[in-house]
Amino acid sequence: MRIAIIGRTEILHDTAIRLPEQGHDLALIITAKEAPEYTRTSADFQSLAEALSIPFIHTPRIEETIETIRLLPQIDIGISLNYSGVIPQSVIDLFPLGILNAHGGDLPRYRGNACQAWAIINGEERIGLCIHKMIGGELDSGDIIARDFFPLTLNTKVTAVCQWMSGRIPELFTYALKQLEKDPNYVLERQSKDPKDALRCYPRKPEDGRIDWSKSAAEILRLINACNKPYDGAFCEFEGQKMIIWDAELAPEENFLAIPGQITLISDGFVEVATGEGKLRVRWVELSGEEKFPSQFIRSIRQRLN
Repeated sequence: MRIAIIGRTEILHDTAIRLPEQGHDLALIITAKEAPEYTRTSADFQSLAEALSIPFIHTPRIEETIETIRLLPQIDIGISLNYSGVIPQSVIDLFPLGILNAHGGDLPRYRGNACQAWAIINGEERIGLCIHKMIGGELDSGDIIARDFFPLTLNTKVTAVCQWMSGRIPELFTYALKQLEKDPNYVLERQSKDPKDALRCYPRKPEDGRIDWSKSAAEILRLINACNKPYDGAFCEFEGQKMIIWDAELAPEENFLAIPGQITLISDGFVEVATGEGKLRVRWVELSGEEKFPSQFIRSIRQRLN
């Protein structure tokens, strides 16, 4: 197939490199300015286009590319990931097989932003990954062509989910293309259009990672795991400084009386903290830019995390 690459991120760049190895022809690359956390920039996409001698377009307004695309030899399908704007139907219609998008959520549930973090916070048993056909002007709608799942437990960090998706998305794109190559009308599942079947997820900000020690230990642990790397981390205050908690687990059960945030045990490699329900065993923290065992910062059970 002749394919247009539309979007950003290192995952899309990796997908673009793999597709020619599967016998596909890249015919066009459209990208926009990268987000700060991306490890691949628009310059990397431009270098790839130059190496393949194909057109390269850098724009945050993809509708401006319509006439350019019309002048090119027919491109069968587009593959999109994290483009900076909503893609209109007028662009999708330029490709006979439309545009495929990768979405890290179990559609039609977990539609929108930060779906992996929200799934962990909500205590889901798994997180979905879908390759679906795009519908112009809509968010994460359209027929599902391929799907996979990653199991979640109370101790699953978003780090592991992101690593899984980084490797799995290029593979699922390849699988979806094979299915459509065999049958252009192939559909794994048609998404429900009933609003009650959808769960719209909205963006999260770094400040949403603030820990409320009055919540249960399980709720706090899910927040720590949902905010983990590559994100900014769940945090609290210790002695007037911001402390990020990178690794924790539930502490053994004990009947106790303590103010939430109270340090209840200091041991080599970890400390235990009282919460509104149960205790949390904190194993790895960051304070003033230094990552260490919490017992290297916290010295007394008279101290508290706020």
